[in-house]
Amino acid sequence: MASQQEATPALNLVMLGPPGAGKGTQAERISRTRQLPKISTGDILREAVHNSTPLGCAAKEAMEAGRLVGDDVMIGIVQERLDRADARQGFVLDGFPRTIVQARALDRMMDGRGPLVVLDIVVPEEVLVRRLATRRICDQCGSNAAVDWLNVCGKCGGKLVARVDDGVDIVRERLGVYHRQTKPVVEYYEGRPTFRLIDGNLPPDVVTGAIDAALGEAAARGVHL
Repeated sequence: MASQQEATPALNLVMLGPPGAGKGTQAERISRTRQLPKISTGDILREAVHNSTPLGCAAKEAMEAGRLVGDDVMIGIVQERLDRADARQGFVLDGFPRTIVQARALDRMMDGRGPLVVLDIVVPEEVLVRRLATRRICDQCGSNAAVDWLNVCGKCGGKLVARVDDGVDIVRERLGVYHRQTKPVVEYYEGRPTFRLIDGNLPPDVVTGAIDAALGEAAARGVHL
């Protein structure tokens, strides 16, 4: 019995929410404080595009047009990443699943790994458009700029530039794609006892506190965190 409890992942967390909701920032904080790998499909794809890998070339056109990359590609990326040793004791997943097909695939990946905790960060659309239209990215490593970074990347020292997929027209298209294709994922999860809504239209520290409280509630319902 003890060995089974020890084998239970500390936390399998999925961060949902539209582009610009702050998923990446909050996922980074949870990863750091709970010592779990942060798995960002967006970061993986942008790195692949920057390095002109076959995956990057296949994904570039869709990303620049604000469309989602295909299910098969995304499922393969996540399956490969979750199979690595550092993810066996839990993870923080940002950017996946974005479709029902991906959500069902993730459920299959979770066999024997313990339950998923799913957080949906909610932010009004006009706030999202403003956030996204002013967001910057490192032109060297592809990292999204943190609030306290000025003109250079805090990770590699590269120059911060506007994201090619963050123009206002593309932003609106991305939000439209989210509402058409990804919002049903919320409905897929919302009946589960480990699902929580988080108000993302608040200062980052307040959002972090709400997430900590939500994880505590999930733990109280019998989830091993």
